[in-house]
Amino acid sequence: MMRSQDLEAQAADWLMRREQPQWSQADQAALTDWLDESLAHKAAFWRLEHGWQLADRIGALSAREIALRPRRTSLPSRWWQASALAASLLLAAAFTFIGLRSRPASSPQPSFEAFDTAVGGHRIIPLADGSRIELNTETILRTSVSDHRRDVWLDRGEAFFEVVHIENSPFVVHAGPRMITVVGTQFSVRRDGDKVTVAVVKGRVRVEDTTRGEASATTTVNPGDIAIGLGASTMVISQPVAAVEDTLTWRDGRLVFHGSSLTEVAADFNRYNRQQLLISDPSVAAIRISGTFKASNVEAFVRLLKQAYGLKVDLTADGKLKISS
Repeated sequence: MMRSQDLEAQAADWLMRREQPQWSQADQAALTDWLDESLAHKAAFWRLEHGWQLADRIGALSAREIALRPRRTSLPSRWWQASALAASLLLAAAFTFIGLRSRPASSPQPSFEAFDTAVGGHRIIPLADGSRIELNTETILRTSVSDHRRDVWLDRGEAFFEVVHIENSPFVVHAGPRMITVVGTQFSVRRDGDKVTVAVVKGRVRVEDTTRGEASATTTVNPGDIAIGLGASTMVISQPVAAVEDTLTWRDGRLVFHGSSLTEVAADFNRYNRQQLLISDPSVAAIRISGTFKASNVEAFVRLLKQAYGLKVDLTADGKLKISS
């Protein structure tokens, strides 16, 4: 296993390279691949990036004054820029890893943690403020909690939040281009790339499009509402709270459908199982399914399809279960 010092060095190298003018799409793709190799890579990168944000401009200016005092040389400006960034990152790391010992008791630094789940996984995260987060299948989430602000970044997947109301301490969920702000409520957020779905069971939340600045980019979501944000648009669907709760039965390991197409049902089962379903026959895809099913038992669901509709099931070369008429 790679030592933590080596991971921090690699993360710092990526951060420095990302700030250079020659940073390209290929470089970004390589960084994404490195981050996707393991959660440890993500944690090291996010931790150092977080420290850099804490140090901010003060750290950068201090680093230049201490480590980059001008000398009478003709070194290229790029060398100065790289050295400045390296010194700034060292200062940022000092803020993150050493500063906790010397911070005043009246101004605590936020705690920063990362969590994830595998395919079919389910995890409950209790926060120090009494709030609780439940992670659904294939979810990556980060938290930063202090006395004055509580921030969560949903990088992938779905989570259910039970937020305790604390005066003057907003709870903010960052999900791609959307920011969800609450005071005290129960709601879920699902992120599929830039598509963000917010379902509210109790209380109210405010959904903002962070890519736009005008007031029209803010939407209030009430109990029973499901807000779907994609691109520049946010659509709100109002329905009974019980219908919203049906979308949250994954918390009990169940999936509930009310007349959903078999294509939609298969897509949901595929989220929770490594054994994937394949529907390529249009007539089969249009079959409507209602009922309650165990999310992790895809084999039982396939048996029911065979018995109820007389469908055929074949194993493809890549290991998928192909369902046809």
